Amino acid sequence: MSDERLSFKEMCARYDVTPRTLRYYEYIELLSPEREGRSRFYGPRELARMTLILRGRRFGFALEDIRQWLMIYENEGTQAQMQAWIELADRQLAELTDQRKQLDETVDELQALRDQTSKTLS
Repeated sequence: MSDERLSFKEMCARYDVTPRTLRYYEYIELLSPEREGRSRFYGPRELARMTLILRGRRFGFALEDIRQWLMIYENEGTQAQMQAWIELADRQLAELTDQRKQLDETVDELQALRDQTSKTLS
């Protein structure tokens, strides 16, 4: 692992997040940058965590779920974290599958209504 450290501004740019988002992630203890005076620096641990946070957000996980999942690694290790990940992923997959089903039904209903309306104009 490299010893790369990013400033607050560099972290925002690299991960394409707003300063407000980055501060919020710190506030809810997802990230813990090193502080030197008023400056914050993000090392390899924080860079890895940010990657996982953003991936989790992309998959639709709640920030609290992500925070708890990251804490499992620190408190219980890799095996416990992987087991928790499987449980989180299973739950999210079920939720996304349900959302897709609802979306497909809505699209079908809208298409049918559109087609019916179109026929009345013909």
